[in-house]
Amino acid sequence: MPEAAWHGGRSTFGRRAKAGPAHPPPGRAVLGKTRPRAAALGELAQRTAALFGRVERPARYLDSEWGARRREDVSYRVCLVYPDTYELGMANQALAILYDLLNSIGGVAAERCFVPARDMAALLRAEGVPLATLESVTPLRECRMIGITLPYELTYTNVLETLDLAQVPLHSSEREEDDPLVLGGGPSAYNPEPLAPFLDAVLLGEGEEAAGEIVAAHRASLEAGEDRATLLRRLADVPGVYVPSLYEPDSAGRPRPLAGAPARVLKRVVTDLEAHRSPTCPVVPYMDVVHDRATVEVTRGCTRGCRFCQAGMVYRPVRERGADAVVRDALATLECTGYDEVSLTSLSTADHSQLEDVLRRLARRLEGTGISVSLPSLRVDAFSVDMARLVSAGRRSGLTFAPEAGTQRLRDVVNKNVTDDDLLGTVRRAFSSGWRRVKLYFMLGLPTETDDDIRGIGELVARVMADARAAVPPNERGAVRVGVSVSTFVPKAHTPFQWEPQLTLEEVRRRQAVLRETMPRKGVDLSWHDPEASFLEGVLARGDRRLAEAVEAAWRAGAVFDAWTEEFDLGRWLVAFESAGVDPGAIASGKREPGAPLPWEHLSSGVSTAYLRLERKRALAAEVTPDCSFGECTGCAVCEELGVDVVLGGERRGT
Repeated sequence: MPEAAWHGGRSTFGRRAKAGPAHPPPGRAVLGKTRPRAAALGELAQRTAALFGRVERPARYLDSEWGARRREDVSYRVCLVYPDTYELGMANQALAILYDLLNSIGGVAAERCFVPARDMAALLRAEGVPLATLESVTPLRECRMIGITLPYELTYTNVLETLDLAQVPLHSSEREEDDPLVLGGGPSAYNPEPLAPFLDAVLLGEGEEAAGEIVAAHRASLEAGEDRATLLRRLADVPGVYVPSLYEPDSAGRPRPLAGAPARVLKRVVTDLEAHRSPTCPVVPYMDVVHDRATVEVTRGCTRGCRFCQAGMVYRPVRERGADAVVRDALATLECTGYDEVSLTSLSTADHSQLEDVLRRLARRLEGTGISVSLPSLRVDAFSVDMARLVSAGRRSGLTFAPEAGTQRLRDVVNKNVTDDDLLGTVRRAFSSGWRRVKLYFMLGLPTETDDDIRGIGELVARVMADARAAVPPNERGAVRVGVSVSTFVPKAHTPFQWEPQLTLEEVRRRQAVLRETMPRKGVDLSWHDPEASFLEGVLARGDRRLAEAVEAAWRAGAVFDAWTEEFDLGRWLVAFESAGVDPGAIASGKREPGAPLPWEHLSSGVSTAYLRLERKRALAAEVTPDCSFGECTGCAVCEELGVDVVLGGERRGT
């Protein structure tokens, strides 16, 4: 989803050395040289390349992949940063969309940068080499703009790591006139307060139209010779752009606008998805990356209404690409990239009203080519199995479903319109059709959950296993496997559960023990998400600007790549919270009454707070709310607020 992740060649490569962190941690050398640009770029490329033989996976830092754009004669260069390694960042569809879009603007070059792994970061610091873009090896500090995607909270220290390696001052207040504009965007932009001091601006919502407007505003400011403060005020006038420095938190942590700043920032939304064609010649990596295949976004938004799901709330309403556009773009992308697989992506691809038509047309056009089509998400219904069978071409690797809860009562609480019969019928159909493995996703700690609900997960998995085994020939029953993945519920901003507490770590461990006791052993593979990482995610997801000091302290103590199990250290974070005078348990596990001040209430996804309160009330009464794309408006207010409507390519199938 193209939510902003995001500089032109300046007249010189180097400037005076940056001050760097006030108290750089061990190994964080201050970088910076003075060089004429043309000569320095070539030298920098050589110095960077000289490091490749000393790091793992040097292909992470190469350029000139198929589809990469290199534009030399431009006045405005943007570096798009994904705050994790190349392998993860190259799978981000928003980055691909913005890369394609910005490179289509005259005089603008968009380039990429990913967070160097620890070995490369250590060498860059030790050798005094500044972090640079892949395409032209331009130092990030020489770009006009650095656009950083904020995909999830556990990447926050990676943002600081990127700025430090780039020799860009960490704090917006410390940046000088010739420093790049640092802009954030993406899912975590809906509560960016823990990163507010580090970002000059934040784009709330979708970037297809807003990205060009932001660049235009910046170029106009440069042409007018405006200072940095004037530029930021100009950006605050671009719809969807939040400038944190123009807001001052009150005693409750709520940012209040200073003179001239809007009291509320409303997200940007694309009303006509088909007006913005999916990129058909994206960059093709040299190395294996996550989701290494062609992708076409078929739908944006989801109105299924799962009450725990932030994406389902903030990306409303549903807007589909028509079947003709999906087939056209899928074939064009395959032809340009040479991939042997194309994935039809969205929050809920199986809900696309013309999916069967799309899959049948692609099957005919791709017959005999060895190219496959994949669906990243499936609903718990028979239609999904039929669609999976249509695209599997005889392969039966496994199917994944997300019942989320073990009892109907709790599924009604979270508005997951799935029944036991739906799941069991789908499993029987899948295993009788040749599949021998399914994976099921559940959550612990959903609001109102009891031990009976937890035991319900084990009982449901036992019924799934029994029905799966009954659906296959006796001599194949040993091959039946059920994978069960259990995460911990994290209440997110802008959802009906934003006021609910998160389980304490002690309670998570107790409930995991309850589940472990009831989970069938034979044929079941049980896995957990790290509850400590979920705890930190919960703190950062609902925290205010006071958390920024803790984020910086954790990074200075060595926290990077917190989303990686082998890198994550909660102890490091607890010390950082203490040094910042923050009680993380109170933020994550404290219950907030509806009406209590929230750090993100000046930012709006278009969904009204009244609707979120109503949905919370319905949840506590275990009442479900239908999907508005199947029937009548449910009153979330997003269409009226944003001047947009649900867009379908065809008729929706029942609920």
